[in-house]
Amino acid sequence: MVAESLVPVEGIERAILMLRGQKVMLDKDLAELYGVDVRTLNQAVKRNIGRFPNDFMFQLSNSECENLRSQIVISSLNGYGGRRYLPYAFTEQGVAMLSSVLRSPSAVQVNIEIMRAFVRLRQMLQSNAELARKLAALEKKYDTRFKIVFDAIRALMKPPSKPKKRIGFGS
Repeated sequence: MVAESLVPVEGIERAILMLRGQKVMLDKDLAELYGVDVRTLNQAVKRNIGRFPNDFMFQLSNSECENLRSQIVISSLNGYGGRRYLPYAFTEQGVAMLSSVLRSPSAVQVNIEIMRAFVRLRQMLQSNAELARKLAALEKKYDTRFKIVFDAIRALMKPPSKPKKRIGFGS
């Protein structure tokens, strides 16, 4: 019997960002998933800082934070906790290490779901890369008459673009 998930998988997958060439989750999103406030999560991490080397966790720079703010379309860092300091980003290994720092039963279950989301994301990226290789091989094999078909398939393989947020009333 499979236990029902404590957190929606879609919420976890949306919280995984690409920063510095790595898939990461921000402290604010992790704290929300674990049901603790950001300060509590970061204090637990700082009490166990030896478990979080730079490849497990890093603090965002001002420019990364500005870029993130413009991507998410929030007016200030208040959308990220009204903080006086820059957010921390946790890599997949850092998220796994959080389970040894946050020891509640619900934290363990949330951690399992987050790890599953990272694995699913990795599998999707891998299968998409494999599909792209196969498509390139087919394209070499067949002549230009099929170019339009290959272009259409490639367009379908691209991840959907995020819809632009509209201000005002919809028609």
